[in-house]
Amino acid sequence: MTSHRPVPGRLRAPAPGWTTRADVVVVGSGIAGLTAALRIHAANPSLRLLVVTKDVLAAGSTQWAQGGIAAALGPGDTPEQHEHDTLVAGAGACDVEAVRVLVTEGPEAVRELIALGTQFDLHPDGELSLTREGGHHRDRIAHAGGDATGAEIQRALIAAVERAPEIEVVQHALAVDLLRAADGGVAGLTLHVLGEGQRDGVGAVLCRAVVLASGGLGQVFSQSTNPSVSTGDGMAVAMRAGARLRDLEFVQFHPTVMWLGPDSQGQQPLISEAVRGEGAFLVDFDGNRFMQGEHPLADLAPRDVVAKAITRRMIETGHPHMWLDARHLGAAFWERRFPTILRVCREHGVDPVTELVPVAPAQHYESGGVATDLWGRTTVPGLYATGEVACSGVHGANRLASNSLLEGLVFSRRIADVLPGELRDWADPVADVRPEGLVSGERRRSMQETMTTRVGVLRNAAGLAEALAFLGSLDHGAAEVGPDAWETTNLLTVSTALAEAAALRTETRGSHWREDHPDRDDTRAGHVDSWLDADGGVAVEWTYAPSTDPSTAEVLT
Repeated sequence: MTSHRPVPGRLRAPAPGWTTRADVVVVGSGIAGLTAALRIHAANPSLRLLVVTKDVLAAGSTQWAQGGIAAALGPGDTPEQHEHDTLVAGAGACDVEAVRVLVTEGPEAVRELIALGTQFDLHPDGELSLTREGGHHRDRIAHAGGDATGAEIQRALIAAVERAPEIEVVQHALAVDLLRAADGGVAGLTLHVLGEGQRDGVGAVLCRAVVLASGGLGQVFSQSTNPSVSTGDGMAVAMRAGARLRDLEFVQFHPTVMWLGPDSQGQQPLISEAVRGEGAFLVDFDGNRFMQGEHPLADLAPRDVVAKAITRRMIETGHPHMWLDARHLGAAFWERRFPTILRVCREHGVDPVTELVPVAPAQHYESGGVATDLWGRTTVPGLYATGEVACSGVHGANRLASNSLLEGLVFSRRIADVLPGELRDWADPVADVRPEGLVSGERRRSMQETMTTRVGVLRNAAGLAEALAFLGSLDHGAAEVGPDAWETTNLLTVSTALAEAAALRTETRGSHWREDHPDRDDTRAGHVDSWLDADGGVAVEWTYAPSTDPSTAEVLT
């Protein structure tokens, strides 16, 4: 175990200026958060539920999901086949039991999503139109609006919440810190709310349970497919409250993100894997299809394989990107199947009907997160986590395409199955004596650039040490108090835990690529946990080895 690099034990913030109560607070309004809220409400309508979201209800990552949601819904497909593909993609780091839960409960969960009002694309005979993405050996990706699946799911869930006025929603609310009871469990949550009636500024919600569904940490990096709200808030809040984070080193870099130039920052346009699923392919500047021979699935290999192949070819040739060739799909197909991607490409000056699309890997998904059991429980009593903020054990070292929406859906349903029956008694918050601090928002850009260059697609010991030295040098005494500094401090917390975990894992596995340790080492098949120790330092250590199924070592063709 290593323990150093202190980070603030709590965020410096004004004392709460208002107080309210709710039995359960759900933080986040994507598929994971809204599913949890709807299902908890259905299980016990008498509970007072509060959903808080950092922006507006539709502003999270769910709406940006293009490809779809994976489940064994098609003819000839089975949960066992879906399990196999998930385990192969996860590179020996999945929890088999969690994967089995995902794939067996997934089909019913998707059907209930349809019953809720989600309108997936259908064939003329009324059957679901299913497509294929990287790592899948069956057509099992249900999609909506061609390439607007997340937006359609978000629409249906918001409509369902609006039909349940008992679920209170507070928008423009940033979770600051958990309030803890004498036993270390949940007693409440402090929020900063911007202009929501009498609840303005910092306040406290006293509650009996908190469900974190706040999404990922994409803004740790300079370029990401994630929206600007993805600053790792839920992970940082959980860590400061005493929860364990797990496997943060497994950051998935999507291989085909539209390259906008060397100085581009922030959210980048995603070119869905489904485009390759429909027949597009990658080429280098000489027109060579370099994925041929790299993997039995070629351009549809798991994302870590494709991202590494693109990065290698970029390094070999000195070019800042590669190309995606989808010209042969034709205008009519593009307009029907990928209207959103077509519009975005054209807005950036590239017509994929007639031109190659410049692509390069960019941060896309955090496979690790707040460690949970199979029912979403964290190591803090009364705190649950679901969706990208959580590490359920499903994704292992590399998320299989389109399993993310399914994970949020399935594990939020499971939280709702147990939470109403295990609610804690009301408890008074105890005084918080953890050292407080803030990092200036002015340091965000340099943090992102350091993480991108030192802890990005390609990692080594020297670069990780440089990143950790930089993060450890940042001053926690910023005078400014407000959302920019709070978010930047959250980014520091999760960046430090991520870099420490990446330094400890001296092997290459899945989306974690150590050029100084290029081989997979199955003596290191376990998890890396991180938490804050008594001195406020980020501690990391190896934990148990996940159960693995040796039959997944052979890749199906």
